[in-house]
Amino acid sequence: MSNEIPVKQVDPSSGASDNKKNTGTTDLYASRKKIYVREVRGFFQRIRNVSLTALMGMYFLFVWISVDGQPLIYFNLPDREFHLFGITFFPQDLILLSGSLIICAFGLFFITTLFGRVWCGYTCPQTVWTFIFMWVEERIEGSRTKRMRLDKAPSSRSKIAKKSAKHAAWLLIALATGLTFVGYFYPIYDLIADLFTLNANGWAYFWVGFFTVATYLNAGWMREQVCLYMCPYARFQSVMFDPNTMVVSYDPNRGEPRGSRKKGVDPAELGLGDCIDCGQCVQVCPTGIDIRDGLQYECIGCALCIDACDEVMDKMNYPRGLIRYTTENELEGKPSKLIRPRTVGYGLALALMVLAMGYTIATRVPATLDAERDRGALFKFNGQGRIENTYTLRIGNMTEVPQTFTISVSGLESIQILTDKVITVDSSEYRTLPTVVDVDPEVISSASNTIEFTMTSETDPSLVLETESRFVGPNR
Repeated sequence: MSNEIPVKQVDPSSGASDNKKNTGTTDLYASRKKIYVREVRGFFQRIRNVSLTALMGMYFLFVWISVDGQPLIYFNLPDREFHLFGITFFPQDLILLSGSLIICAFGLFFITTLFGRVWCGYTCPQTVWTFIFMWVEERIEGSRTKRMRLDKAPSSRSKIAKKSAKHAAWLLIALATGLTFVGYFYPIYDLIADLFTLNANGWAYFWVGFFTVATYLNAGWMREQVCLYMCPYARFQSVMFDPNTMVVSYDPNRGEPRGSRKKGVDPAELGLGDCIDCGQCVQVCPTGIDIRDGLQYECIGCALCIDACDEVMDKMNYPRGLIRYTTENELEGKPSKLIRPRTVGYGLALALMVLAMGYTIATRVPATLDAERDRGALFKFNGQGRIENTYTLRIGNMTEVPQTFTISVSGLESIQILTDKVITVDSSEYRTLPTVVDVDPEVISSASNTIEFTMTSETDPSLVLETESRFVGPNR
């Protein structure tokens, strides 16, 4: 028996007409065949329930939480402000957003190299909402067998009631999803009030409706079609796999040849493997594949087939693990390596980027100061015989509270500010302040001199801003 992961050879002309069989062609599009997923309980399903509860809890609760009167997460697109966990980011912080996306990408590569598509199986939004919709369907229409009989049954009052209840529940979940998503861009309390009093603008209604319909269709009707045909990750994931990657696999060395038998019979006496060919692993698969056919791109790594097979093995008094998370090397009897060049490379790159991002955020000054000298005039002498230069100070407050700044200037002896030295800047506000500076001409030794403006917050003394500029005087 071969030690390699078996691959099923599929005849592309199977199920086609006689003419297609002769020509070896097949339709480019086939109608979706509905998949009836059987409910299963087990270790990996419990893990998914925890991750699902945590992710859905964060998604639906964070939008309602405020910190110092500011939403915990709020993307204020009109004012170009992004509030995340008490920190306000602005368009000039785009580098941080880019860094975050790069970190997420490398994190996905790193995890995929180690453990395959665990992202798809446990945390992907499509998976999370699909499993919620399947749970609702199971509660209303019954088990897999009952759902199949219900769909084949003629229309009746009971069937219409169950179908209507299911779709109504799906639509309510989809509506809550749409409202919550828009609530991250439009304060949720205002959004709910404005929607139901018809005071919201048309875009608010459009986006709530759009995400409601998208959730209803993706999780209720399309389901595995999104994973198989719309998600690019399903296609390029293979470049991150190697023989040491942990994937959900069937062990043919132990399971083949498969066949039914009575409980308590030694399969070796019948010349059979441990697989009793019950089909439970296929019935619980949300993408409708048979994991026994080998590694397939359709597999999302949800491990429902592992739970189903372990349940059968327990009933037959066979050891668990006929289907399990394993590596190609392990199935071939070779040692598996967790630490290898690819994982080390991804891990180091990820660690360095996380450290760099953390340092950038930790040292980020939540305010900005820029000084621009008036280019319309070089300098002038005032009534006291001192040399004046005019500047425009631009101050930005990226904190969550108003800041009152005291302004000072240094760099030349006897230099002073003639205009306002105190300014209050509201939260998320940018202000400009015309400023006039003068100096005794006796202390100027060159036509251009470096000076420094300093702004110290009276609200938060630890917040100190500094910027350099040039003071222009007569050439000596």
